[in-house]
Amino acid sequence: MRALQVLMLHGINHNMFGKRDPAQYGTITLAEIDQQLQTLGRELNAEVTSFQTNAESEMCERIHAAFQDGTDAVLINAGAWTHYSYGIRDALAILTVPVVELHMSNIHAREPFRHTSVFADIVKGQICGFGVDSYLLALRAAVSAVRASA
Repeated sequence: MRALQVLMLHGINHNMFGKRDPAQYGTITLAEIDQQLQTLGRELNAEVTSFQTNAESEMCERIHAAFQDGTDAVLINAGAWTHYSYGIRDALAILTVPVVELHMSNIHAREPFRHTSVFADIVKGQICGFGVDSYLLALRAAVSAVRASA
């Protein structure tokens, strides 16, 4: 069986994980998160490709590429874009594969503006509040969704 192709999209400011607001995000770095995803991906027979940008247009371009490149599932932690980027939402809506939204912090227990996700109605599901485990749970959910639809 071929390995599933999973795209992990990291949003704005995520390159600062490990330095930024450790009370919310801990001290884990983006590289360490990606390493944990790679390790779990091997266990699940899924190849995880990670992409991070602080430019909304680059995020949309990468999502467009995923529509054409054989990606089987998409994980997205868009950071603050989650709450207002209709451009990213519209790009995600083009996809025909499972999309799982995730957040390290519990966005519903934070500032009121973070309680709304403009992606909520187009993603397969959301996982939030479990720190780095949110990423790992999202990968498991995405792989399960792809296999259930096969």
